Amino acid sequence: MPAGFPDFRLGSVLATSFTGTLSERRGNAVERIPTPQRLVDWLAVSGLTVHSCTPAQLDLARELRESIHAAATAAAVQDALPAPAVRGINDRSAQGQAAAELTPEGERLWRLGPASRVEDALGVIAADAISVIAGERDGRLALCASPTCRAAFFDTSRSRTRRWCDMNTCGNRQKKARFQANQRRNAESAR
Repeated sequence: MPAGFPDFRLGSVLATSFTGTLSERRGNAVERIPTPQRLVDWLAVSGLTVHSCTPAQLDLARELRESIHAAATAAAVQDALPAPAVRGINDRSAQGQAAAELTPEGERLWRLGPASRVEDALGVIAADAISVIAGERDGRLALCASPTCRAAFFDTSRSRTRRWCDMNTCGNRQKKARFQANQRRNAESAR
């Protein structure tokens, strides 16, 4: 990955990993796809290789990301899905051309259209979002417990009680803050 950019947060669910390209939404937001090339990089590490991206395609990707985030957030708290978000997801899904392929190892890969356009990759992400939000997969949508993050994530833990979008970032940060607060309290009470 090019130096000078924040790392990607990759999870096992394409749609919610894509929403993670904007993190700390309620704090100091971190844009992880600030340039068209960064979107190309994210798509490549997500198995959706495209050859180029224009600023207009980056805008489409960000619009899809925000539509998925809005719909997934509503689904996680069991609210009605916002109509503009649903339209945005459906539009991107309909405009992509991709085919699912089964590998000899029994895994699914996506073959993008002949030109490997960003729109084709966005169609795959939108289709994944539809599957997750519609409840077709084993798991549940949840929101990160970090007050500065609140990212939507797909919880596939056995108990479905996961609290953090990513334990290595949000979870550890919250545990560290709690530990430091306890240390301060203990130091003040010892005086």
